[in-house]
Amino acid sequence: MKMIHFRSSSVKSLSQEMKCTIRLLDDSEISCHIQRETKGQFLIDYICNYYSLLEKDYFGIRYVDPEKQRHWLEPNKSISKQMKSHPPYTMCFRVKFYPHEPLKIKEELTRYLLYLQIKRDIFHGRLLCSFSDAAYLGACIIQAELGDYDPDEHPENYISEFEIFPKQSQKLERKIMEVHKNELRGQSPPVAEFNLLLKAHTLDTYGVDPHPCKDSTGTTTFLGFTAAGFVVFQGNKRMHLIKWPDVCKLKFEGKTFYVIGTQKEKKAMLAFHTSTPAACKHLWKCGVENQAFYKYAKSSQIKTVSSSKIFFKGSRFRYSGKVAKEVVEASSKIQREPPEVHRVSITQSRSSHSLNKQLIINMEPLQPLLPSPMEQDEELLLGEGAPLPKEDSSVPLISSSPMKEARGYEEPPSEEEDKIKEDPLTISELAYSPSASLLPTPVDEDEIDMLFDCSSRLELEREDTDSFEELDADENAFLIAEEEELKEAHRALSWSYDILTGHFRVNPLVKSFSRLLVVGLGLLLFVFPLLLLLLESVSMP
Repeated sequence: MKMIHFRSSSVKSLSQEMKCTIRLLDDSEISCHIQRETKGQFLIDYICNYYSLLEKDYFGIRYVDPEKQRHWLEPNKSISKQMKSHPPYTMCFRVKFYPHEPLKIKEELTRYLLYLQIKRDIFHGRLLCSFSDAAYLGACIIQAELGDYDPDEHPENYISEFEIFPKQSQKLERKIMEVHKNELRGQSPPVAEFNLLLKAHTLDTYGVDPHPCKDSTGTTTFLGFTAAGFVVFQGNKRMHLIKWPDVCKLKFEGKTFYVIGTQKEKKAMLAFHTSTPAACKHLWKCGVENQAFYKYAKSSQIKTVSSSKIFFKGSRFRYSGKVAKEVVEASSKIQREPPEVHRVSITQSRSSHSLNKQLIINMEPLQPLLPSPMEQDEELLLGEGAPLPKEDSSVPLISSSPMKEARGYEEPPSEEEDKIKEDPLTISELAYSPSASLLPTPVDEDEIDMLFDCSSRLELEREDTDSFEELDADENAFLIAEEEELKEAHRALSWSYDILTGHFRVNPLVKSFSRLLVVGLGLLLFVFPLLLLLLESVSMP
């Protein structure tokens, strides 16, 4: 008699290996096999070990779910539960938190990986810049990849052979060649890469992971989070910059994202509409993580946050990594022989499927603008090249960036500067238009508006956006909605109290069941906060 063995599918799945392919910043790929219960931290450590990377807290792993929504892989959760798709899995290793000051990066390897990320941001339109800035950034890339200009090796149109920008004009190529020939001679690849980082980190769109939204007027808006705070872009203007100390709360409800902050000691709120609830939740989580990373001095100060004031409603999330200050302190303590950096040429690092994307930055200015004397001095200073920071020195070699001096950035900021920052700031001659394929919700070309179900409302004819004082109506409407929710909860509790005290006549069976239900809810209300406190204390690093 033949014996039939039954094996649980769940037990079988526990031992099943799944293939993971991770696409790196230079477009090369590495693969590994994981178990179903393997957590995200394993993959992060796997890639960092592959690079011999110690300053790893700036980086993360991204993936796209079946609904084409992008996510950051959470290190403390199972990979298979996060992916929501069948293996094999494909993910991308990217910079998650951009260093506020490149001078404080200790190792050349970390600077090189950040350079690769900035190069991607330039190509895909995430790093919006002016014509002169684009020429300097492009020249730094050429210097890092090719070295000094050599008339015997470099023909007249040698810049056109490289895809630095999606569709670069001949005028831009001539300017890049001019800067490369005359201003960057003698710079080694590490120095040229470092000068690119110094220039890039002064731009308003540095570190912005753009999230497409609609504002209250139906205008397409891009939201982002930087080391400075929460930023809002429309067209070629930065409409809002709310610094992290002034951000009181980030929350979302459905497809609406709220930023509650203070300005001039007055509380106000900004509301934006995303394409889907999943995109809104992703936006909220990105904001919570960036606020925790850049705002707090210690990771022990980070608390679990809720998307709603009512504890049993909405989502709860807690950033579990190090904060920026801790990362810089850990970098300063690194004492080892720097690992070898294996550089990849620009022709090898460009993925072929990205070359035919839409025009992101047409570097021809809409209106020819003559550079001011200050800008000319700025370009000359940057062209000379700044020395790299020594591995064993924590003292910055330059006191301030020439770009910051040109824009009037000072520490601490003056009252006049704060007033200026309240008004829209023109960041370029061109509109901010990142590649649609690189947005948190990937779409086809020219289909950003189609992300949103509702048709755009008519734009109000005005020169400026809503100031904080003009947002009282939206804030009051939101507060009224929350007050109604609390009233509903109060009515439910009053009804339960009437049943328990006999003031409300019901069937005895229903009454007994209601009493048990209310007692159970009371125990839950008492025990649930204690469990949350216990979980937070256990998960606290």
